[in-house]
Amino acid sequence: MELVVISGKGGTGKTTISVALSELAKDVIKADCDVDAPNLYLMYKGQDEHKKDFVTGKKAIMDEEACIKCGKCEEVCRFDAIKDCRINEHKCEGCGACSIICPSDAIKLVDDIGARTMITKTEKGVVSRAEMEIGADGSGKLVTEVRKKAKQYAQDDRMIISDGSPGIGCAVMASITGADAVLVVTEPTKSGLEDMKRVLSVCDFFKIKSLVCINKADINLEVAEEIKKYCCDNKYEVVGEIPYDDTVMKAINNLKSITEYKDSKANLAIIKMWNKIKDNIHKN
Repeated sequence: MELVVISGKGGTGKTTISVALSELAKDVIKADCDVDAPNLYLMYKGQDEHKKDFVTGKKAIMDEEACIKCGKCEEVCRFDAIKDCRINEHKCEGCGACSIICPSDAIKLVDDIGARTMITKTEKGVVSRAEMEIGADGSGKLVTEVRKKAKQYAQDDRMIISDGSPGIGCAVMASITGADAVLVVTEPTKSGLEDMKRVLSVCDFFKIKSLVCINKADINLEVAEEIKKYCCDNKYEVVGEIPYDDTVMKAINNLKSITEYKDSKANLAIIKMWNKIKDNIHKN
């Protein structure tokens, strides 16, 4: 069983809610699928194990001693990655044109190690995560690998709670494909509403059960009602309405889950939401 927490944009409180649900669910496997900006692991002290390089593509390297300075590689490079017979690895797209045209066989294509996957073992279970190099691409494939590793630790039917990527791009699709349910975290603003609509359309395309959480629901009651009406009209269940709570920022600054603040308004609302999520999951 896998629940993926996503949002139409960053900053809605997705990771805070992912951590809280993981604490309430107790013995779960956690996956940080927001590989472009991972921060779920910051909430847990642990030991990184099973580190593995992840190949995100190819890149060209040049043997400067073998190079005869003919300039043909620079002529065929469409990405402006070669200047004065030197390759800028940050611009190189690994197309291979330079290696084909080189008369002295001075240019080779090699694997581009753009990220590392790892398992972090903590006192509160396993976190599957990854770290990307600056400017690296291939986040969708990397998310798939992070989820794959999480499932290896969930073979005893333990639940997986994944902190997915925001938006509607490739990494989001990789985060939700094959999941049992998705929790879309939104906020009561006009942009939040439109972003929610877009990400729900992606979930519908992949035929994944979608639940909705309105975070900071009381900062704009009018738009919150618009969100609820849209969800009602389109048969999405709003399982949570979390009020604005200064305690949330205190918890984040202290690297703690909001569930540790028992009397917090946000915590009490998340507990109610978790009970509704469990009811929905058991219906499937």
